Amino acid sequence: MYSLARSLLFRLDAEKAHGVTLSALDLAHRLGLAKHLGTGNVDDPVTLMGLTFPNRIGLAAGLDKNADHLDALGALGFGFVEVGTVTPRPQDGNPRPRLFRLPEGEAIINRMGFNNAGVDHLVERVRRARYRGVIGINIGKNLTTPVERAVDDYLHCLRKVHAHAHYVTVNISSPNTPGLRNLQFGEHLDQLLGALREESFALDRAAGRRVPLAVKIAPDMTEEEVALVANSLETHGIDAAIATNTTVSRESVAGLPGAEEQGGLSGRPVFEPSNAVIRALRRRLPDVPIIGVGGVDSGAAALQKQEAGADLVQLYSGFIYRGPALVGECARALQARRDDSGK
Repeated sequence: MYSLARSLLFRLDAEKAHGVTLSALDLAHRLGLAKHLGTGNVDDPVTLMGLTFPNRIGLAAGLDKNADHLDALGALGFGFVEVGTVTPRPQDGNPRPRLFRLPEGEAIINRMGFNNAGVDHLVERVRRARYRGVIGINIGKNLTTPVERAVDDYLHCLRKVHAHAHYVTVNISSPNTPGLRNLQFGEHLDQLLGALREESFALDRAAGRRVPLAVKIAPDMTEEEVALVANSLETHGIDAAIATNTTVSRESVAGLPGAEEQGGLSGRPVFEPSNAVIRALRRRLPDVPIIGVGGVDSGAAALQKQEAGADLVQLYSGFIYRGPALVGECARALQARRDDSGK
């Protein structure tokens, strides 16, 4: 059924199709049908970061930037849902068109530019949601905020979302906000993580509950650069790494229609680069939870993410190409592996 719907949706502009799909999911949820769109919830609990996830498959940030569709998406069988990226102030993002499909490569290019309705809107939507699963909130900086003052934006968002998130993700790896990836390295990263860690501890104490911090990194790094990031994560006691965001490389899609568009490339082409980063992180951070994301389009791909070192797996482009059935397929694959291994 989703194959038919996809063939119709793919005739529309990509961003328009995205909106139509989410509106349709909302309607299906109101009618009590959303839970039937997938292949059933998978009960495969795992505890990481002090949180218990119903299963190991989550939705990556970016699909529901404002948490406007949290209830509908949460009904599809995900073990957790990450919303955002959200910024302190609303912003329109980059001019349209800014979202492009590459069906021959099962890939997507986006240069959305953190378009969102602002952190106050997202917090209100999360507060009103009935979804009771694990919620991650992904935070970033406004385009007009200089990189030198980025920490102010991240701290503002952290204070706003802390009471409503099960974990908070610090997005320093989108290629669509100029200068943002500079925050992944050296003094910039240490200053940012030091300030966020100190503030999160204060917020935890005041609230009487611990909200873990995760950091989302890019796939476009050498092993030496991954080692530097890993050292910073360990130094500042960051609770988890999310690997990875989209790539700026076009090597694997060269020559395909639309491949020349600027922005971050996601989907199948980022599968191996993200796995390489996961492996490098796991070698350096043996005890830190890793959330693997990038190019997961089957249960077998989810297993490969786990074999690379991921504890949890997120879906994005694969979910768009395969539809809700992918959630259960991946969750059952990881469940079967755990049953076989006894872990």
